[in-house]
Amino acid sequence: MKHVHIIEIGGTISAKGLHRLDYKDYTSGLIQQDDFLAQIPELSSIAKLTFTTFSNISSTKITTTHWLKLRNLILQKLAEEKIDGFVISHGTSTLEETAYFLHLTVPTEKPIVFVGAQRPFTALSSDAHLNLLQAVRVAASDEAYGKGVLVVLNDEIHCAREVTKGSTYRLDTFHSSTHGHLGIIDVDHTVQFYREPTRNHTIRSLFSQLAIDSLPEVEIVYSYAGASGLLIDAIIEKRTHQGIVVAGTGAGLVSPAQLDSLKKAVDNGIYVVRTSRTGNGRVVNIKPYEAYPFISGDDLLPQKARILLMLSMLKYDAIDDIQHVFTTH
Repeated sequence: MKHVHIIEIGGTISAKGLHRLDYKDYTSGLIQQDDFLAQIPELSSIAKLTFTTFSNISSTKITTTHWLKLRNLILQKLAEEKIDGFVISHGTSTLEETAYFLHLTVPTEKPIVFVGAQRPFTALSSDAHLNLLQAVRVAASDEAYGKGVLVVLNDEIHCAREVTKGSTYRLDTFHSSTHGHLGIIDVDHTVQFYREPTRNHTIRSLFSQLAIDSLPEVEIVYSYAGASGLLIDAIIEKRTHQGIVVAGTGAGLVSPAQLDSLKKAVDNGIYVVRTSRTGNGRVVNIKPYEAYPFISGDDLLPQKARILLMLSMLKYDAIDDIQHVFTTH
């Protein structure tokens, strides 16, 4: 029987509501290991389970410090114990960001599966129970080996690079934009993959062997009709941030006022990555911006581009080198 280690971080999947119809005012982190095993006895038939309570917090409180500590915990567990796979229970609000950070920085081919829930563990028709069961099933499967960090909810398996939360409360909230999910857990309890990630991740990532004590500060700025350069100017003036990711309109475009401020940012040594707020499609270098040393964010969402830029700045200074990272990761 495979050994799957579950790391509990908190979120709705471990939440307890005021009553069975409480879908919005619940408190996360109240459901613990014994509750999972008691309410989902089928877990023990899939894998040998061990647990670590990493934290019991809402995912809105997750910071880059948590990412680094979580990475170190996984590296420690891999070195000390024979573990075949990991399941990380996490709040859904920032789950995709923590998952992508590990996708780029953990040097293992063993499955690391993130799982969350849209309804608290104690709610009527909660998705927490089945989501956790399916995540353990994927983490214990031979099929998940070598596919990087995965996200499992609603019977679907997603790549950490591509997945995002797309609804506030619906159960089918996680989706992978243009490319779609990697696979499913089917009604016969089998794990079925139909494609696999091709961009560099885990052992093939340029950052998997990197010693990381802290991450550079990178801010995300949103573009819209008539957007001013006020926020960009404030970032320049503060002098604490080394990068800016722009969630641009359409194909990664910004307003004239923002463009003027981004020019100043570059002149002040701040890296600028162009992404799109649309959620689909690649952002590439185009003629209006060819004169400026901006980085094209490919098809990464702004919050994912922020993570990749943070890591890139730890290893590279040259724009061309960082651009290469964005086209290969």
